[in-house]
Amino acid sequence: MKIGPKYKIARRLGAPVFEKTQTQKYVLSLARKSKTKGKKPRAKSDYGLGLNEKQKARYSYGLSERQFSNYIESAVSKQGNSGEKLLQLLEGRLDNVVLRLNLANTRQFARQMVSHGHITVNNKKVTIPSYQVSVGDVIGIREGSKKKPLFATLEERLKTVKFPSWLKFDIQKKEGVVDGAPRIGKDEVLFDVGAVLEFYSR
Repeated sequence: MKIGPKYKIARRLGAPVFEKTQTQKYVLSLARKSKTKGKKPRAKSDYGLGLNEKQKARYSYGLSERQFSNYIESAVSKQGNSGEKLLQLLEGRLDNVVLRLNLANTRQFARQMVSHGHITVNNKKVTIPSYQVSVGDVIGIREGSKKKPLFATLEERLKTVKFPSWLKFDIQKKEGVVDGAPRIGKDEVLFDVGAVLEFYSR
């Protein structure tokens, strides 16, 4: 998915939706921009605010408009809290799980890792980044990929990593287990889930 200038998009949305904008360099860039700006931003309409939240959600997970609207449709069609269902679907993507397990340090790299056949689910190679994991699934590194340079420092790096509560990781085996329903803390969500759902219900 072609995105465009990430710093500019993140500033417009008012949220660090890309890994590149979650760095000290971006914070300094933001501070410099705020000093040179004279005019206050124009207040957005309800539609504009909803659109902004939708874009935050899309870019946070690196999804096209069509992919994201499909997740919205699926979440709304399920029984229960639509907001929770939406976050479960987004967090349950295989590329996201690879990122949460810290097998990759960026979402884009996690997606490439899956697409290039380095990742297995229950010992079977899966090359679809959007693959939905289930509770009990074992996420591992393909045997032929374990000695590749991209995993050379993995064991050392993971010693200091704190994994999400719904994921467990065995450093020796280099494999993770989905230990519960995918979820994300409210303080970690960069967008208003309710506003996103309301935008699509118009």
